[in-house]
Formats: sequence, structure tokens, C-alpha cells
Amino acid sequence: MSTGLLVAVGAVGFEAALLQAAAGPQFHVVRRCVDVPDLVATAASRQATAALVSAQLRGLDSEIVARLREEGVAVIGVTPESSSADEAVLRRLGVDQILSADDMGSFADAVAAAQHRATSPSPDSGPSRDRHGSGAPGDAAQEPGGGQVIAVWGPTGAPGRSVLSLCLAAELAASGTATLLVDADVYGGAVAAMLGLLDESSGLLAAARAANSGALRPDGLAGHAREVNATLRVLTGIPRADRWTELTAPLLRNVVETARRLCAFTVLDCGFSLELDEEVSYDTAAPRRNGATLEALSEADTLVVVGGADPVSLSRLIRGLNDLSESLPGLTPYVVVNRVRGSLGWSEDEIAATVTRATGVSSIRMLPDDPAACDKALVHGRTLTECAPEAKITKAVRAMAADLAGLTAPARRPTGPRLGRLRRR
Repeated sequence: MSTGLLVAVGAVGFEAALLQAAAGPQFHVVRRCVDVPDLVATAASRQATAALVSAQLRGLDSEIVARLREEGVAVIGVTPESSSADEAVLRRLGVDQILSADDMGSFADAVAAAQHRATSPSPDSGPSRDRHGSGAPGDAAQEPGGGQVIAVWGPTGAPGRSVLSLCLAAELAASGTATLLVDADVYGGAVAAMLGLLDESSGLLAAARAANSGALRPDGLAGHAREVNATLRVLTGIPRADRWTELTAPLLRNVVETARRLCAFTVLDCGFSLELDEEVSYDTAAPRRNGATLEALSEADTLVVVGGADPVSLSRLIRGLNDLSESLPGLTPYVVVNRVRGSLGWSEDEIAATVTRATGVSSIRMLPDDPAACDKALVHGRTLTECAPEAKITKAVRAMAADLAGLTAPARRPTGPRLGRLRRR
């Protein structure tokens, strides 16, 4: 049975050679697509299993590549020659295979390799080239990075996700390691307001747009982030909740992968909801509001789950942990109970025993309630590390950061520029 192909390369000079290579008995061209909508519509018919595209196809971006793959179509990026700059663009768009137009002899191998990769992708490797291809100049940034990703998640009810994310990122940065905090809450980010960044522009959405066009590199990601101090950057989140459609799961994955190459630590402040909309989940083309949250959790090396210490918050934490085990089986969360206080009448041991009995999680970290320190940080638009380094909550998160990073908690706090007041311009 021959392989059905879609050809959508735009106005290029090598289309005739491409069609000639596809004329063998192994293949048949289902359609020569005139534009991206034509390509996507034909792919949805499931008549083809591979698509040949080029960087000259207007409107081609990473979301289109992901959409084709969801329709069961492997994507081969075709370049004019093996050393073309188009290869770097196509690689960043996430195509399954690169084929050079000056080596059509490897056409069949390229299609087979793309189909194999599309059905069994490796999460740590980039798109392949044909066997005679060469790396694109200046594309070293595509090599997998070694940065650690920590996602902070908690159930509904404001258990302290953003406060913990910001303090954790600040403490990791204070140890001298480059750290990026990403506000990935699709229901409306809070980190920008907490730091006094009152403009409406979103660093995360700007990075997502760059990722969609295949132009996101580590230096570009650094440019979209706001610098808090020498070692801490913040990628501000969605300014209004109705803009969630601009942050899809594939785009967030691209941002996180790029962040790994930029910083030693990336902290993701995630939205609360894990629910999949049953009315649209059958339709892979429909945007899913919680897709970015689930993607952030699955991309993380460490998942911190935070809940409150009061009875209502504890019940939500327990249900949330059970939901997580269903959504992401095999996951081992790092559980944190926040705002622990004596007025509740429960000891830390009693709180831990309650969570363990209901979820099976045996290792639970407690964070004290310290409203005075948190209020001071919010009012001044600064991190707890900056304005309350000796507060109970700061010391507790400092020990937690040292535990997560495998570091020894520093006895002396590094000093650096404090930008809180400058950020409130």
C-alpha cells in the first residue's frame, strides 16, 4: 500500500523535483495544497500520512505542525540545500524530519524516518535530518538543555501557589544560580502585580508568539523576561483571563524547553484546574483552557503541590492529590502544607497524618503562616527574600529550596540590586 503525501511548499523552485521523487510506486500525492488552511483541511480527511512543507509556506508555524501531527500526519521540512538557513527555522517549528532538495535520493528514507518519529517521538531529541544533511549554522541552541524545571500547583481556594512560586524562585536565585519564574496560570497571572509590574504586556505570551513562529531562542526568551536581579528573571503571565487561548500546550512546551537552556532553574506557577472539557476533548483542534496547565505539570522534573492547613483547604488538597494521580499516573509530588498556625488547634504531626492517611503521601513539608511578612512584600512589590529575609516563611522556603536543589542553605544572604520601587514607575 502506497503512502499518501501532502505537498505544501509554497513558491519554491524545487517543487517539481519533489513531485518527481514522490512519483514512485511507494507514494501517491493526495493533494498539492495551495496554503495552510488547505493543508490542514486535507490532513483532517486522514487520506495522507505525511506532509512535505517548506519554510516559504506562508502561515506555517509550530501550532500547524502540531495540528498535522494530531491528525496522524508526519511532517517533513524541505530545504533548498543541506546548508540552508531554512533548516534552523523548520527545526524550531518541530518538524519530524529535514530533507534537502539537493538530495532527493534519500526521499523515501526521509519519509519513513518522519513517520517512525511521529509515532514514537523522543521527548529529549530534536527533529532529525536526512542522513546526508548537516547542522544549520548557529543552531546550537536546539541542543537539549540541562536546566531543572519545578512546577508549583495547588487546588482552588488560593492556597498560596504564587507566593510560594515567587519566594521559591527568589531563594533559588539567591544561591547564585540563574533562575526563571514563569507565570503560567491560565486563569490570570498574579506574579506581575506582586512585583509591581503594572504594564499590560505579557512576557509569556510574547515568548509563545515567538515560539509559534519558530523564532524563540534562549537569548530571545531572556529578552521577553523582566530582570528582578542579577540571577532572577520573571516571565509575566496572562494579564486578563480571557486571553487564555493564546497559550496552548505545544507553545508552553516550547517555552519550557527553551527555558531549560537559559537557566539552571525554571519555576512554573501553574493554574489550579486539571479538568478536561468533555464537550471539546474529542475535538483535537479545539483549544483547551487547562491544556497548558497539564503540559506544565508533565514537563516538570519536580512537582510541588501546595495546600492550606485549614479543614476546607486540606480537603481540597487531598482531592487535588487524588486528581493528580489520575491525570498524571506515576507522579511523585512534593507536598507542602501552607499557612500552618496554632489557632487551628492542630499540630503539624496531626496535619501530616491526615494527609498521609487520605493520600498515601508520607513526606510533607510545613510552611508557617506569616501574614505580616507577606503583606510587607506585597505592599512594596518585592520578594520575601528581599524585604523579609529573616521571616519565618522565608526561612522555611529557603530550606525547601535547598532541599529541592540539593544545596546547603546559605548562612549569609547574597546582596544585590533591589528593584521593587523602580518597578513601580
